Amino acid sequence: MKSFRDIAHNIRVEAHAIWLSARDPHVPLPARIFGLMVAAYALSPIDLIPDFIPVLGLLDDAILIPLGVWLFLKMVPADVYARHRAEAEAASHRPVSKVAAAIIALLWIGALLWAGTLLWTMRYY
Repeated sequence: MKSFRDIAHNIRVEAHAIWLSARDPHVPLPARIFGLMVAAYALSPIDLIPDFIPVLGLLDDAILIPLGVWLFLKMVPADVYARHRAEAEAASHRPVSKVAAAIIALLWIGALLWAGTLLWTMRYY
């Protein structure tokens, strides 16, 4: 049985491969759009159901991400995806930038604050 670390690694590699494939001009436009949505959901810290909710929080990731990967694989040419999958696997062994992770987290916080202030000001109109 695979460990949690192996499963998490596979999800990251698949999401990265989908991201790379979705940007490839040899992939049809509907598949590219769907692939970007799947990759964004898989890599985003914001979930449909928050992870701190027991069982359901992790269940949405366990169902939606593999389902999205499976559907994307049905839409994209196999050779294109295999090439990007190998590229994503090679990239997964490079060091992770903690500075980049902090910048992305700050961007998400800024976007949420901006959306909150926008909604707050709309409340008075």
